[in-house]
Amino acid sequence: MHKYLYIAAGGATGSLCRYLVSGITQRMFTTSFPIGTFAVNMLGCLFFGLVTGMFEDRLGFPPEMRLLILTGFMGAFTTFSTYMFESTSLIKSGQWAMAALNIGGQSILGFICIIGGLALGRLIVS
Repeated sequence: MHKYLYIAAGGATGSLCRYLVSGITQRMFTTSFPIGTFAVNMLGCLFFGLVTGMFEDRLGFPPEMRLLILTGFMGAFTTFSTYMFESTSLIKSGQWAMAALNIGGQSILGFICIIGGLALGRLIVS
């Protein structure tokens, strides 16, 4: 039961941070480019790598902290960081084709799923 509390606490904090960082960044730059989301995704990748590099590889990472920070906070802040971390892990283990499939597949299929979801949603309400 405690593991769910760690995830929930991290998730609540991560979603609030996402909202704040994205909104502040978007207001700082007057552009139609989604700079807020871009900033969140890049910060998420940097933070995910920083935390993983510091704790998992060197200092040890208690399971509760992993749930709080990586699963909860990062999961709510951005899933893009997990997507990039997993792709990097595939490359580091020499699985270049799987990494390309992961990157290309999620990008292309994600785009197709958004278009399909929009069309389906509009069809349902029409």
